[in-house]
Amino acid sequence: MISPLSTLIKTTGFVYLTPGMVLMWVIGLVLIYLAIKKDYEPLLLLPIGFGILLANLPLSGLMTPEHGLLWKFYEYGIHWEIIPPIIFLGIGAFTDFGPLLANPRLIFLGAGAQAGVYFTFFVAHAMGFNIMEAATIGIIGGADGPTTIFLASKLAPQLLGACAVAAYSYMAMVPIIQPPIMRLMTTEAERKIKMKKARKVSKREKLLFPIVSTFLIILLVPASAPLIAMLMLGNLFREAKVVERLKNAAQNELMNIVTIFLGLPIGATMNAEVFLQPKVLFIFGLGLCAFIISTATGILLAKVMNLFSSNKINPLLGAAGVSAVLMAARVVHKVGTEADKKNYLLMYAMGPNVAGVIGTVIAAGIFVTLLTS
Repeated sequence: MISPLSTLIKTTGFVYLTPGMVLMWVIGLVLIYLAIKKDYEPLLLLPIGFGILLANLPLSGLMTPEHGLLWKFYEYGIHWEIIPPIIFLGIGAFTDFGPLLANPRLIFLGAGAQAGVYFTFFVAHAMGFNIMEAATIGIIGGADGPTTIFLASKLAPQLLGACAVAAYSYMAMVPIIQPPIMRLMTTEAERKIKMKKARKVSKREKLLFPIVSTFLIILLVPASAPLIAMLMLGNLFREAKVVERLKNAAQNELMNIVTIFLGLPIGATMNAEVFLQPKVLFIFGLGLCAFIISTATGILLAKVMNLFSSNKINPLLGAAGVSAVLMAARVVHKVGTEADKKNYLLMYAMGPNVAGVIGTVIAAGIFVTLLTS
């Protein structure tokens, strides 16, 4: 006869714990530590880390299809492709495209920094990942979390958790990863190059940019429509100056809400059975390679452009071509001021930085178009 105590014990999660689950707790707690103690992308790493803990608590049922709470967040927010476009609405609302419009040639630096995406795509495929998984891994090189999630949900949902954590981790570690590459690839004289004062961009230009860009980019790459449409709508809210409530809501309340519903289910996809596999380590390694190559090619392209121009570009700006908006631009500015305290690069770095966002979205749209048609 089975005792009531034995039955009670079997209904608890303790009986079903595995070493893998405990290891995932450690990983989740490390992310929470980095978010709180080191301030590494806390808005995402904190809920992702907590989501990992929840995903590895047996019998919780939080990710049970159709009934689990976090499964519903994932299904209706991410799988239905709602949350990443809303994140882009917020990004557009606080992004100033003025530096890019004032110096349009900086858009090439944002495009050049996508080289890591395509290079890693081919390498990942050669290493045995199927073509859709390779595309999802490659996009990590853009250091754009929402775009990575958008592409992974379409092409390789089984890799969503690992790719999302890798993308946001590298976004958080931009101040650690990029400066050594920037110093290695530039001379002190190049880091001291001062950018010429940019022209003033008119209000009409700023209003026309999101509208014209929406037409051109979506007509060229229709698959990019969900992200580009919301990015440009948010920017139109910003530049119109007549819908401050909508702009503020997109920047603040709406962005904060969807961030919660984004981080938790991403972490919850990372259960021990799925995450603790050798290929996950390859994903993090390949993602890092993609990010390093994107940084290096952006700098290299700036140096090449200087060979054909009397109006020199500070090569550090090429590193801002990755999509880690504002953070990459701040790192460029910091490294520039280390060489010359009077060298103010932040606003100039925003040009390739926002161009990188658009470039990564276009890359994702190209992958979707070619691999799902």
